[in-house]
Amino acid sequence: MTESNFPEPPDDYRLLVPRDWFRIDLTAAGWRPQLKKFVEQQAARQPMSAEARRELWVTLRNTAESGVARGSLELFLRTQSAGAAAPATLLISLLPMRGALSAPPEEFAESLVARRGDSAVATVTRLPAGSTVRITTGTALDFYVEMPGAVGYLLLAFTIPLTGAESPLGELCEAIATSLRWVSNGEVLQPGHDQ
Repeated sequence: MTESNFPEPPDDYRLLVPRDWFRIDLTAAGWRPQLKKFVEQQAARQPMSAEARRELWVTLRNTAESGVARGSLELFLRTQSAGAAAPATLLISLLPMRGALSAPPEEFAESLVARRGDSAVATVTRLPAGSTVRITTGTALDFYVEMPGAVGYLLLAFTIPLTGAESPLGELCEAIATSLRWVSNGEVLQPGHDQ
């Protein structure tokens, strides 16, 4: 996929996420009840003290609120195993970067590593949706996918607290990121599709 294949910014995106990942639409005003429902479901599935339930609620609420403040669109949650205090998460955010703020993936990768520190490993790769900066730390796997039309990046930020990024769940996160496709005029754009 090159800039000539997708010269205009997309209207939307599509992503294949397994059904057992709980979705919260952070663009909707009522995201807190959705998050509360997830916490209640977790408490019903496994024994959880009131303190643990409250801690889970506060942690997830803070994650969602921080994401909303930074332009996040969706939050997906997945329980890794029975008894796990923190679920795996996928936070999807739009990072607009037009004009002078625009950075090619290689430069963007360098700046991300400088901010993240020595533990971050950055690679620039190509996913079906476009050039991507992949940042890995022990328990995080982030994909900054360059959006068509030079409007910025779509961030797919996975947190995998129990098993880490180098695990079968990390491989699933890779597959989810690879499934990303852009939508324009109601049609899913495929690699190699000219407009």
